[in-house]
Amino acid sequence: MHVPHKVKKGAVLIHASTNRLADVSFLIILPEELDNIPLGGDACDRSKANSSIQKSNDQAFELFACPVCYTPLIRKGPPGFNVPAIYRSGFQCQKCLKSYSSKEFFLDLTITSGTKDYVEFKPTRTELFRNPVVSFLYERGWRQNFSQRGFPGPDEEFKMAQEYFKPAEGGLLVDVSCGSGLFSRKFAKSGTYSAVVALDFSENMLRQCYDFIKKDENILTANVALVRADVSRLPFSSGSVDAVHAGAALHCWPSPSNAVAEISRILRSGGVVVGSTFLSFEPSSFSPQILRPFRQLRNNSYSYLTEKEIADLFNSCGFVNYTCKIQQSFIIFSAQKP
Repeated sequence: MHVPHKVKKGAVLIHASTNRLADVSFLIILPEELDNIPLGGDACDRSKANSSIQKSNDQAFELFACPVCYTPLIRKGPPGFNVPAIYRSGFQCQKCLKSYSSKEFFLDLTITSGTKDYVEFKPTRTELFRNPVVSFLYERGWRQNFSQRGFPGPDEEFKMAQEYFKPAEGGLLVDVSCGSGLFSRKFAKSGTYSAVVALDFSENMLRQCYDFIKKDENILTANVALVRADVSRLPFSSGSVDAVHAGAALHCWPSPSNAVAEISRILRSGGVVVGSTFLSFEPSSFSPQILRPFRQLRNNSYSYLTEKEIADLFNSCGFVNYTCKIQQSFIIFSAQKP
């Protein structure tokens, strides 16, 4: 594949005629507190980068898009799709000119990023996970309790997800509602994907995610980005992502239908979504539609759906090849973008 001669090492390009990505290795530049961490060979040798970044002289047209208008962002800063390089970069929408920057070590790509006076509060189930105590405890006892409802444990759930993701191997994976990055780290360490985006709305979950990542040099220097974003307004161009993971997440979303529609929008043709959640079981003699208001009150407003509702939701958003596995209240499901 021909790469323009002006392109600097570290850029990831879309080939104009094939819409495929040029094979260019990454050059990692670390922020001050990370200067003493050596570059891992694996991080520099990965050349099958499938992120939609276009480099032109000193500006890069990013995989990331403006959450307001979905126009690709222009990036200025050191090259490389990793936490340190993105931390030292600035981003701006080329259409509405809104600027975005990193807070600590995550890039804030929410619509309210940069607002001074306006404050928006999400539903209780969303705000709960922004609590620093909940974020700290998530991998220190909270997630382990899921086994009582049939969850097989993170290692087994990861293996199941990897089986579903085989069609997306070598591509870009976005772990939406990643929490403290339990699965984001596993996906990054697997070496299966060209890049992994750990995405969550909770600032404190992303802080926990970074605390875990910085302890592992192999992940810190891998092609991993930490992004704060709303699942109902994902900051990616349409058809730019190969795989989306949503572990134990769907029941927490304010609007599952909006979130699934957004996932459908950002996935390329053939892209795969894999998720897990808690099921709600209803007696067959009752209508879920009639019982929904009472069911939501009982579950403190969490969106616990039946398996049929999940399948119907993904089908209504244009997905095909829906499949699932169920164990007690645990369900892991997969679907594909046609």
